[in-house]
Amino acid sequence: MLFTMVMFRFPGIPSTRDGSEAVVWVEIHISQGACAYPITPSTNMGGGYQMAVANGQQNLWGEPLAFIEPESEHSSASACEGFALAGGRVANFTSGQGLILMKEVLYVISGKRLPVVFHIGARALTSQGLNIHAGHDDVMGVADCGWGMLFARSAQEAADLALIARRAAEESETPFFNVQDGFLTTHTIESLQLPEPELMKEFVGDPNSEHRLRNLMDPTHPIMSGVVQNQDSYMKGKIAQRYFYERLPAIVQQVMERFYDLTGRRYRMADPHRLQDAEYALVGMGSLLETASATVDYLREREKLKVGSLHVTCYRPFPGPQIVEALKHVKAAAVFERMDDPSAQSNPLTAQIKAAFADALAGAPGYPRLKRAPIVYSGAAGLGSRDVRPGDFVAVVNHMRKQKEQRFFVLGIKHDLALSSDGEVDVRPPGAFSMRGYSVGGYG
Repeated sequence: MLFTMVMFRFPGIPSTRDGSEAVVWVEIHISQGACAYPITPSTNMGGGYQMAVANGQQNLWGEPLAFIEPESEHSSASACEGFALAGGRVANFTSGQGLILMKEVLYVISGKRLPVVFHIGARALTSQGLNIHAGHDDVMGVADCGWGMLFARSAQEAADLALIARRAAEESETPFFNVQDGFLTTHTIESLQLPEPELMKEFVGDPNSEHRLRNLMDPTHPIMSGVVQNQDSYMKGKIAQRYFYERLPAIVQQVMERFYDLTGRRYRMADPHRLQDAEYALVGMGSLLETASATVDYLREREKLKVGSLHVTCYRPFPGPQIVEALKHVKAAAVFERMDDPSAQSNPLTAQIKAAFADALAGAPGYPRLKRAPIVYSGAAGLGSRDVRPGDFVAVVNHMRKQKEQRFFVLGIKHDLALSSDGEVDVRPPGAFSMRGYSVGGYG
């Protein structure tokens, strides 16, 4: 048998860092500046960038970095808008209420086609109580602003997707969020391969190149931007934005493939795990899917169950055809979300997946042809970093296998809608141990 060994030019620099440090490593090399206002749990990203500025750090093109801290998150988004309007490559770091406070400006940044990248430590929003830990309320609250959205499961992915988001943003003239779960990823120390400076320089390119960024404030090439438009013009301009979004999925996938060619680390807009012959699937976004995938391996090896998982890495643009292709053969799929919107038809990711299957069944162009769709179950889990353990995923798989009528469930708490855990299931490798610390304010 003949084997071919593939050698990748940039395998990475072995290191141990948390998700915040991984993002800072990328941004202090490729950006020209950051505008941010600290809010837990994104503060360490802004603090790490500011430390680099204080130490005289230069980017890969020999430019000194700039850091601007205005009086609020809203103002920091406006500062990023101005930085990008002048043709600069800029970053922002925020979470929770800070991201929601920016929302007014987020529409403007996408409408002006400014390719900025904001790094989000996704955090539960204050509702009946304040929580500073992981939740997807904040990012779902801005999902309609016209930004690309990538979700990382780990520190490795937070670093890699920072590069992918930047390249995709600048090729498509669309701003991007690079999302990681607050505390669960931003503050969890992991082994990873840091992107090499040579890789970053080649992959994203010189921000001063005339092909990378546009200076909308160049007096030698005057244009109108942000003008008042009444009935005769506003709708024309708004619908004209569709040009940028129609080409966005292909650009994101091409950038991901280019990254794989250079590093050997493969990303897909919807990333399947052991789904080829699966009868049941666990679906979600972010760090929760690491535990789900480990549980899939356990169930296949110990229980001989045909289970798989699907991580939706790219939420915007939404990869409907890819999700349908990955799940079209399963009997049932359970979608896990770190938020709950009881007044909606379904929580956001679940609703989008249902809509994608509806399009496929109706023969929409670009979708696989289907005669049936899987049963879609939906669960709220991990809100405010509430534990989601392997036993919880086992309970969900058993719930689907028994074809229970209850389609919505919750995990990890006592409630009428809760599925009881099937006990402690150990998915750790031999010799491993785990621990967890608790705090009120954390690093805030």
